Amino acid sequence: MRTVLVLNNDQMGHGDADLGHKILGACLRKLTRFAGLRAVVLYNGGIKLAAKNSPHAVELHQLQESGVDVLVCGTCVDHYGLQDQMNLDGVSNMDDILATLQSADKVITL
Repeated sequence: MRTVLVLNNDQMGHGDADLGHKILGACLRKLTRFAGLRAVVLYNGGIKLAAKNSPHAVELHQLQESGVDVLVCGTCVDHYGLQDQMNLDGVSNMDDILATLQSADKVITL
């Protein structure tokens, strides 16, 4: 099954931001064992996870190295002014993001 994970924020859930960052980190570390994960899509505040200074950039880089596509919204990167701070290979666009979502058997949004 082709699963795509969508992250649209730099934390998991609503409420305490420190807790949200902590549980998102745990989730990202365990994703390498998630069978069928084909892509992670980052948009809006989620793109901050791929910045060099992000505490979660390492986990995303490891996912990418393990063969998971990590798609970072280019419009969002421009909006947040992070063009020179991305820690991953390449920045994506909405055409690629939509094609990835359309080809998925399952989409999970956190």
